[in-house]
Amino acid sequence: MIKKIVFPGFLLTFLLLISCQSQSLKLYVSPSGNDAADGSIHAPLKSLQQAAALAREKTGKVPVTIYLAGGTHQLKAPLVLGPEDGGSAEAPVRWESKKGESPIISGGISINDWKQEADGSWSAPLPENFRGTFRSLYVNEKRARRARHPDSGYLRIKKAGEDKRTHFFFQKDDIPPLESTGGLELILLHDWSVTRTPVASIDWESRRLNAIDSIGSRLNFFTLTHWEKQPRYYLENVREFCDQPGEWYANFDSRTLYYHPLPGEKIEDTQAVIPLSEKLIVLEGSKEKPIEHLSFSGITFEHSAWNLPEKGYFGIQACMFSDRSSSSGIWAKIPAAIELDRANSCNFEHCILRNTGGSGLWIRENCNDCVISDCYFYEISGNGVSIGEGQDRQVDGQAWWKAAPEEVSSGNKVSHSLIERCGQQFYGAVGLWCGLVAHSVIEHNEIRDLPYTGISVGWMWTPEPTPCEANTIHANHIHHILNILSDGGGIYSLGLQPGSKISHNLIHDVRVNAGRAESNGMFLDEGTKELVISDNIIYGIAKSPLRFHKAVAPTLVSNNVLASKDGSPPIAYNRTREEDIEKQNNTVLFPSSVQDSLKLEEEVKLWFEKLR
Repeated sequence: MIKKIVFPGFLLTFLLLISCQSQSLKLYVSPSGNDAADGSIHAPLKSLQQAAALAREKTGKVPVTIYLAGGTHQLKAPLVLGPEDGGSAEAPVRWESKKGESPIISGGISINDWKQEADGSWSAPLPENFRGTFRSLYVNEKRARRARHPDSGYLRIKKAGEDKRTHFFFQKDDIPPLESTGGLELILLHDWSVTRTPVASIDWESRRLNAIDSIGSRLNFFTLTHWEKQPRYYLENVREFCDQPGEWYANFDSRTLYYHPLPGEKIEDTQAVIPLSEKLIVLEGSKEKPIEHLSFSGITFEHSAWNLPEKGYFGIQACMFSDRSSSSGIWAKIPAAIELDRANSCNFEHCILRNTGGSGLWIRENCNDCVISDCYFYEISGNGVSIGEGQDRQVDGQAWWKAAPEEVSSGNKVSHSLIERCGQQFYGAVGLWCGLVAHSVIEHNEIRDLPYTGISVGWMWTPEPTPCEANTIHANHIHHILNILSDGGGIYSLGLQPGSKISHNLIHDVRVNAGRAESNGMFLDEGTKELVISDNIIYGIAKSPLRFHKAVAPTLVSNNVLASKDGSPPIAYNRTREEDIEKQNNTVLFPSSVQDSLKLEEEVKLWFEKLR
């Protein structure tokens, strides 16, 4: 007689887990590997794509770990991973650095065949296998400056043209004579965004500059006279402007790259990289089957490309822009080097993302419970990290947030990460952007050295209900932001956000107030409603620590320390009824006094102690 043994449920789960782990798959990839190899530690593969293909036989069945050796793993096209490349909670898929090594995934091509030119610059031929154009160059691992005029600071338009859109007049001697305006790019600053568009022609006699199309978005108020008086601008990308150390210019007709070396750089030791692949990693599930339980750890990602549409980049807000090549009227958004769509529980830990031509990492459509932790984002052309979507995607002829609100990205988290030097080309970028999202957690991050806003959440300019709710922005350190543009804040919000809370953040050093509207510690913009703002410390702000614009009751402001200066009120109300904002137990300081300065210093010390 055979005796039947029944295992308790928890023991059966444990035995299955042990069995699963014992059958785990480990693959190894090295830049010096061979795709005909078996992927073992002694016979590593060469390409990420081959590793993904081999792993696919086991994904979802056993835990899979793909180890990347140190060195540069080059991509000519993004690594695209779908549902079949993901795992499960019991059998996850991990892409990790090999122990003690520092792998880099790069979308760039190296250039090191320099020769000396008579003017002190160096030149190099573009690689034979490179066709196209590029707008970023990295020399000795740092972003080089595209040839520009003036070499520092800005010019100011003298007078807008008759239509206030397509042309303007400049001051005498502001723009030097040029052999050709072919390739010349105009960069003009609006209060919270930027235009980058080709120059059609310049008449030096009348001192008139004509852009190839309307300057700025085609929204009614984007005229040349709407912003700060005599808006700032500069020019890029002609050979004559490549005259200062650290500047570069590429002649795509002659296929020659020019670079003015920095002091101490040696021609034989200098390596440049031009970006080739627009994206590096794409995780893309389907509505029927999302990609799940896939993670990256200990990997550096760099050198993504993004070229402008033919007529240029006409920024609207937070890297949304008008695409003149499309007649749909839908706002386009700068792509990211790493993008996730319909992904669940996909994580990035201890990673670095740097030197991008577009934005950094974007958790996009219908993503849930994805985590970014202990990562470092820097030298990003657009937004550092983005979560969720705007309003434009259509489902059955309707905006997605009306037709399919269940597709909102929810439960995603960014924590303990450093985000700095974003918006390097597109100044209206945000360090961390959250659109129409739910149950997002943004906590314990440091966000600094940005041209515009630190954190932005919400994407509806009215209090109309959307799936945006229950978001938490907690214990972030945001400082030295709004360095170029204005009309933003350390934290910026839009729309109805029931259950959302902004708490225990430290915001300081918002110094520049260049445009018509204020730069603030927090800017609670149109439609802000049902938001709790508590226990934050805000000081060193160009204008008011808090500003409400078209905000609606109820909103609670409690237990904050608001340090105001230069006669600015601690809370500004633009087209907002003061009685609609409930205020409780806030401390207002004017730190020109010794007593207030000591009080503020003590509050900041306590904030850092709580973080420890």
